[in-house]
Amino acid sequence: MESAGAGEERPRGHRFVLVHGVCHGAWSWYRVATALRSAGHRVDALDMAACGARPGRAEEVGSFQEYSRPLLDALGALPPGEKAVLVGHSYGGQSLALAMQAHPDRVAVAVFASAAMPAAGKPLKFVSEQFAQERGPGFFMDSVIETTGGDDLERACKTFLLGPEYMAQRLYQLSPAEDLTLATMLVRPSRRFVDDAVMNGEEVLTAERYGAVSRVYVVAEEDASWSPEFQRRMASWNPGAEVRGLQGADHMPMFSKPRELSDLLVEIADKYTNR
Repeated sequence: MESAGAGEERPRGHRFVLVHGVCHGAWSWYRVATALRSAGHRVDALDMAACGARPGRAEEVGSFQEYSRPLLDALGALPPGEKAVLVGHSYGGQSLALAMQAHPDRVAVAVFASAAMPAAGKPLKFVSEQFAQERGPGFFMDSVIETTGGDDLERACKTFLLGPEYMAQRLYQLSPAEDLTLATMLVRPSRRFVDDAVMNGEEVLTAERYGAVSRVYVVAEEDASWSPEFQRRMASWNPGAEVRGLQGADHMPMFSKPRELSDLLVEIADKYTNR
């Protein structure tokens, strides 16, 4: 990550750290990253473990902490006194929460863009448990859940891969056709951390650390995956969270409304930086 040397002027603009959703990678931010960099900001779009262009397979990722390690390391490597604007999408909100807990002093504001927003004092899996009550049978359509490891319970794990029909109808229904095509070519299986200690721990996220970081929820108003109402419900679990609506955005606002999302991110960064 970029840093200013002794006697050098610190670079202008905000530093944005972008975290993708399940089965996706840093590539999903290419439109937003381009817009932010063109406006003079520094952008780090990260691949989580075994995602995007990062090597490895989903079943080799031993824990959710390991999955989120690229984000945790990126925040830990920031120069002293510098803070980042974290932006998480979908499942990436879980990694954002872990990073906020680990490095609350390194985050100017965390932006959850149609993202999982956990509650302090509750397990990370609380989000998926609540969402399970909203969706009906067959919700994930042609998406594939597999168990690897056979009869070896110690090594068995479940992976999840988004199906093309599910993506077309529930995630990308308002996004450009070429971006849906790109996504169907690049998505990779992600591990489901069902029995993970971090996912199940009630003391992982605390009000004193995770809860102390400024956060904004960006509601994708045309989301056909989790509803705008559910997105607002997640925000309500976090006292003090600001809620902003993004009209015309499906579950992938970085594709369906990239310019509007980029402008909103800069507006949020301007508001919360150097508070």
